[in-house]
Amino acid sequence: MNALQRRGACPALSTPMQTGDGLLVRLNPVAGGLSPKALIGLSESAARHGNGIMEITARGSIQIRGLTAASASQLAADVNALSIAVRTGVPVETGPLAGLDSHEIADPRPLAEAIRGAIEKADLAGKLGPKVSVVVDGGGAIGLDAILADIRLVAVQGGGNARWHLSTGGTAITARPLALLDEADACDAALLILQAIATRGRESRARDLPVPLAFATSPAGNAATLSERRRSTDSIPIGILPLASHAHAVGIALPFGSMPAESIAKLCSEAAARGTDEIRPAPRRVLLFLGPTKEACTDLQQAASTLGFVTDSTDPRLHIAACPGEPACASGRIATREIAETVASNHAGLLDGSFTLHISGCAKGCAHPATAALTLVGGENGAGLVVDGTAKALPPRYSPRYEAARGLGRVAALAGSAWHDNETVAACLARLGEAAITEAFGRLGTD
Repeated sequence: MNALQRRGACPALSTPMQTGDGLLVRLNPVAGGLSPKALIGLSESAARHGNGIMEITARGSIQIRGLTAASASQLAADVNALSIAVRTGVPVETGPLAGLDSHEIADPRPLAEAIRGAIEKADLAGKLGPKVSVVVDGGGAIGLDAILADIRLVAVQGGGNARWHLSTGGTAITARPLALLDEADACDAALLILQAIATRGRESRARDLPVPLAFATSPAGNAATLSERRRSTDSIPIGILPLASHAHAVGIALPFGSMPAESIAKLCSEAAARGTDEIRPAPRRVLLFLGPTKEACTDLQQAASTLGFVTDSTDPRLHIAACPGEPACASGRIATREIAETVASNHAGLLDGSFTLHISGCAKGCAHPATAALTLVGGENGAGLVVDGTAKALPPRYSPRYEAARGLGRVAALAGSAWHDNETVAACLARLGEAAITEAFGRLGTD
């Protein structure tokens, strides 16, 4: 087992990262998915060696938490024994249904493999920072628009042949558009950009680069316009999805991105009994079960719901980002998952999908580093509420920890009373402003 990685790096199997609840490892299967038997074995290993909780991240990686230095080595041995090959090096990500999606404009796998090969040949992996990544999106039903990447290559239709829209440094909306390229040129361009990042040091990212002159005059279109055309494909992939050759997959989400390993093993057993031959982790904290008939997919959804998984795209839990919190994490100051469940059950109207409610056990904000319309954060003074900020910001108002869920309930009531027709909750909160929201949150004895 190698030395531990610093926080902020990517915790691979051989280099786990220290967190408040022990060591954490992140796995991305080379094959894209696992057989039910292999995922059952991985779940059992996580229960033996970790804290019994498994996660699927927002990017679609498998995470196992609560490890020690010794048990992380035992987990790695189990992964090898299960013949699970995991990716290493610079992440070059494709959609979870790459090559199977009947809606794809182009299969992204050949381009992704070409980029991986070029990175290896140029010996770039050790020269780039751990967060540098590439997205190759074939334009299918499960979009990767919300995933941050240093390089984005998205398939677009052009004169009968697919071409690749190149942009850098962000999501589909925020990335800088550079060019529209054929596949071979797209690989060369990606390598040139990665080399330019590497020459600036391991702390550098694509956003730090000037516009590459070789692409500055190429017609690229607008990233926001491209995203607008594909926005309908960037929803959470829950439910029954048609695949090529008349096959089906069913997407099932983990509430807040995590479940007991035992529950995941049980769901895999249910899936195997219904004809699932492969399970793929997907963005937005989802597992995709491939192979069942349409009728078997419906049966599997019912079994998953009974086990506590999310099977309905309108489930309010999908719009809450919550870290393990207290008592699972030593850094946690509030019971994040308990608060999240209470808010989802009692104040679903607040969670209309227009924003992510972030509930963070401490100021690190692991579950949602980006800005959120509402962030509840645990601290020495209790539970604080940050409006339009991150968990690292100083909350203007606190409530006792036991009052946190009720405080968010008062914010929900305020938004409900002030809401205008055809207005999202996010827009309503922005109109109400920080002072009114935090005053409602911190007001005791009124509900």
